[in-house]
Amino acid sequence: MSDMTFNDRSTPLTLLATRRSGKPRDLIAPGPDADQLTEILRIAGRTPDHGKLAPWRFVVVAPETRGALAQVITTAYRSERPQAGATEIAALEQFAHQAPSLVVVLSSPRPDSHIPLWEQELSAGAACMNLLHAAHAMGFAGGWLTGWPAFSDAVRDAFGQAPERIAGFLFLGTPSRPLDERPRPDLDRIVSHWTGPSV
Repeated sequence: MSDMTFNDRSTPLTLLATRRSGKPRDLIAPGPDADQLTEILRIAGRTPDHGKLAPWRFVVVAPETRGALAQVITTAYRSERPQAGATEIAALEQFAHQAPSLVVVLSSPRPDSHIPLWEQELSAGAACMNLLHAAHAMGFAGGWLTGWPAFSDAVRDAFGQAPERIAGFLFLGTPSRPLDERPRPDLDRIVSHWTGPSV
């Protein structure tokens, strides 16, 4: 499978085996159009979800509101770190303007449910992964970023409220250059076979 390319989507297995992340700063137009993005989000919602809670939400950030997002992020950062320099602020502004399409995924747990919080959070992560697979299947690349903005309550409050948390900023677009393959873990290191409890 090592010779598979990003563009090989000929079978479900090659689709899964060839998905890799694109750096959001390297993703260019075109991104998904409105209908494609709707379908990507529909597929993202088809994720394991114990209790049928849908403990996640998708917030689409349109291109014309990226400036407002940059303002939210930089204002929150300056409030927390008044000594921030111009380079830090410029990096945060650039963060908000990457790639043609952006979906903010929120983990939206239901504290009143008997379903453990951990399972609800895992479901939000699975929704993010489904979103990336769907984008790849449509010929786009995606990058799932967190960073400082994902852990800022002030940034989160622009999209939701506690106990919600930002699971990730999902940037989507077309790769401007071939995607780098990253080292993958050796199966011998991550797979074991249980033989029962030690006697």
